[in-house]
Amino acid sequence: MWVYEKKLQYPVRVCKCDVRMAKYLIEQYGGADGELAAALRYMNQRYTIPGKVIAVLNDISTEELAHLEMIATMVYKLTKDATVQQLEEAGLGAHYVNHDSALYYENAGGVPWTAAYIQAKGDPIADLYEDIAAEEKARATYQWLINMTDDVDLQDSLKFLREREIVHSQRFREAVEILKHDQDCKKIF
Repeated sequence: MWVYEKKLQYPVRVCKCDVRMAKYLIEQYGGADGELAAALRYMNQRYTIPGKVIAVLNDISTEELAHLEMIATMVYKLTKDATVQQLEEAGLGAHYVNHDSALYYENAGGVPWTAAYIQAKGDPIADLYEDIAAEEKARATYQWLINMTDDVDLQDSLKFLREREIVHSQRFREAVEILKHDQDCKKIF
């Protein structure tokens, strides 16, 4: 059961309209290593993970949904006063024609989100290593997004998200160790 608090996990502020930056942020909304893919991947994998680690996947998948909400808020704030000409100049003309100002699950290049982004092997160790890789790729993307903007308020929110990806990676690494330990104990007995 989820309880929605009607507030963002971390405050999202932006200094100015920046359609170019919004286009880049869409990567974390609907890209292969974005927040939607991560939330769905972890929520799905929890059904083939042994008991001790299910809570880790539940917790992180839920937090990824909160991050998706933060990205959506950033994109909204960065584009809310944009003109059609600004959208076109930033490479979002096709998006505008198809969706107006509505968010759509796509990557920064305009490629729609696909379930093919979600990996699930059914082997807990393999899946957790995939999750670690996904978190590290998201961390790298957040760093590159930070590098792409001079908006210190936006950088602040992006740094928060980058740090959470690091924590998630660490939690998945801990989960791998728990599962390996459990496998080793079964071999002894």
